[in-house]
Amino acid sequence: MDEPTIRRRIDDDLPGCVAALATVQAADRYPVDWPADPAGWLTPAGLVEAWVAVDGDEVLGHLALTRPGAELAATLGLPERQLLAVARLFVGTAARRRGVAVRLLDQAVLIAGAEGLTPVLEVEEGAEAAVRLYERARWRHAGTSTADWTTADGRTARLRAYVAPVEAGLSSRPS
Repeated sequence: MDEPTIRRRIDDDLPGCVAALATVQAADRYPVDWPADPAGWLTPAGLVEAWVAVDGDEVLGHLALTRPGAELAATLGLPERQLLAVARLFVGTAARRRGVAVRLLDQAVLIAGAEGLTPVLEVEEGAEAAVRLYERARWRHAGTSTADWTTADGRTARLRAYVAPVEAGLSSRPS
């Protein structure tokens, strides 16, 4: 496969995004419960823009950028107006181990930086592969909070909040 292209998501990408998300949900239980409207789930409230990683017409991965909620800002101890949140980030199971997620994270850093914003995200602490990805990509764990939902195994979710590396492109450099 060629190097994937990272570009803005268009409406025609949504069926491919949903198909890739279905592989992730089956493998990782993300999202915990399959949404009644998966295309709508990929377009959350507060969406600023969405990006996809594609190989030709095939959607490999997805990234949404949203306005963060007050709770995430409070967990991080940063002003909400200075943040841009990564959401709905996933890579279909067939496209993993190709650097797609890191490239999408780098895109978030570039977009936020161009707007003078700090990219942030939160992840359920039981999502160990995602936690490893963010930490390998040099995102800094900056706080933990308790969510109002339960995980697939019935635990109350604990969310780890992360702040992006300061320098754009840093996450794709080898450790």
